[in-house]
Amino acid sequence: MQHLLELGARAGQLLTARGERLVVAETSSGGLVSAALLAVPGASRFYTGGAIPYSARGIKALAGLTLDDLQATGIRSSSEPYAALLAQTLRERHGDKVSWGLSETGAAGPDGNRYGDPAGHTCLAVSGPVSRVRTLRTGQADRYANMQAFAAAALALLVEALEAAPAR
Repeated sequence: MQHLLELGARAGQLLTARGERLVVAETSSGGLVSAALLAVPGASRFYTGGAIPYSARGIKALAGLTLDDLQATGIRSSSEPYAALLAQTLRERHGDKVSWGLSETGAAGPDGNRYGDPAGHTCLAVSGPVSRVRTLRTGQADRYANMQAFAAAALALLVEALEAAPAR
C-alpha cells in the first residue's frame, strides 16, 4: 500500500502545482486509486470525485454509457478503447472544471471476465492535455494482489501523463 500512497502523493503534487482537477472511474482496483489520492492532505484541491462503476447500471449512471452504445461502436468493457472512452467521457461530463479523467477496467480474479480476458488483465486510460492508454497483464489470479497492481499502474500512468503535459 505504501507504493500506492507514494504514487497518489506524486499525482496530487503535480495536479496541485498545475491547478488542475481529476475525476476517476475504476472497476477492478475497487477504489484503491481513489483511496491513494484521497490520502493526500489537501486532496480537495485536485480530486473532484470517483466511482466504481462495477455494472452496466453503474456505468450508465456515472458516464451515461449503455451496453447498447458500446456494442454499436464495437467497444467492449475491459479494453483499451473502452478505458479511453470512459476517461474522456467522465472528464467531458464535468465541463471545463476538470482537466483530467482516469479510468481502469479489468478482471481482478480469481477468474477471467466474460470477454475472455484472464485474471490479472486490466486496461487503463488517462484523458486530458496528454492522453495515455495501456494494458497490464499480471499473470496472477490473486484478486487483491491484482487490485493493488492495477491501482499502481493507473496512478503511474497518471503521473506519466502529468509529467509529459505542457506547462499551463
